[in-house]
Amino acid sequence: MTWHIDYLEETESTNSWLRTRAEEFSSEDIMVVRTDYQTAGRGCGTNSWESERGKNLLFSLLCRPKNIPATDQFILSMANALALKRTLDDYVDDIKIKWPNDIYWRDKKICGTLIETTLQGSRIKDCIIGTGININQREFRSDAPNPVSLYQILGHEVDCGELLHKVLDNIAKYITMVENGLWEDIRTSYRYHLYRLEESHYYMIDGHRVYCKLVGVTDNGHLQLLELCGQGQQSVPAEYAFKEVQFII
Repeated sequence: MTWHIDYLEETESTNSWLRTRAEEFSSEDIMVVRTDYQTAGRGCGTNSWESERGKNLLFSLLCRPKNIPATDQFILSMANALALKRTLDDYVDDIKIKWPNDIYWRDKKICGTLIETTLQGSRIKDCIIGTGININQREFRSDAPNPVSLYQILGHEVDCGELLHKVLDNIAKYITMVENGLWEDIRTSYRYHLYRLEESHYYMIDGHRVYCKLVGVTDNGHLQLLELCGQGQQSVPAEYAFKEVQFII
């Protein structure tokens, strides 16, 4: 697996930069672009990403995993989340995966990912994975509800370049697992490391606060919540796609 890493001092969005150049790279390469600052960094949906210039790790990678049906694309999200978790485990305890692909330290967000795929027929052609990891930022000024950085946790700065190479090594391992068909191992590990697994909390569903227990995630990426009500709990969990349910933290 060959990595090609480009560095940009500033760009609108590393995902957008890669998307416009996808056809320049061979199917065997994994292209990575890293920047010190994004002028239009994006999260999922309409969310933005706050990052002080030069303080955090902002990068995107382009890969072309072999023989992944479009209906099974969530396996790539699981694999990427596990790679990020494994990397951050080397620095701090209590790292969890918040569905669908955020990384949390306790009740705070340390890492976010935006995954964009291009299809060719019924299979994935390109996959662009854009990630922001809060590394050395000391203060957050936006209205994001719960950000945290490694500096705030550890009390000292961390080398962003070193951390990037650890992330890429772990992503390579998990992409290889995906291509070798070890999907159940990935799914089992992803579910085991879920934030709030088997815990009961309030969630926003259809504009209402609903008290539920998080019991898992389906193979296609739907969150499974068991509603807890006055007459006892439901016997079968309900399934929710992204944006159909909101965590209350």
